[in-house]
Amino acid sequence: MPVWILLPGAVVLGYVVWRLGIATLRALSGPPPGSLDVEKPPSEAEDVENLDVYLVCGECGTEFKVSRLGELQIPRHCGEKMEVVRRAAGA
Repeated sequence: MPVWILLPGAVVLGYVVWRLGIATLRALSGPPPGSLDVEKPPSEAEDVENLDVYLVCGECGTEFKVSRLGELQIPRHCGEKMEVVRRAAGA
């Protein structure tokens, strides 16, 4: 075959292989962070003076006391999202 046919064919084939490789890597990387969150945080800060609010790890039981609830990004502990637990003050 003449070179003037092989060269453009090689370029097109290389481009197709490159695009398939990029698409495969993007598919394997997973969804963007936060896109799987079902619950959206409240838009305004919530008054929690009469409640004790904690972030509790379901795996090991670690608790963090929360003083105000605003735009809350729930942290991960032991690889799992922590749960928001509200208890009556003094309980």
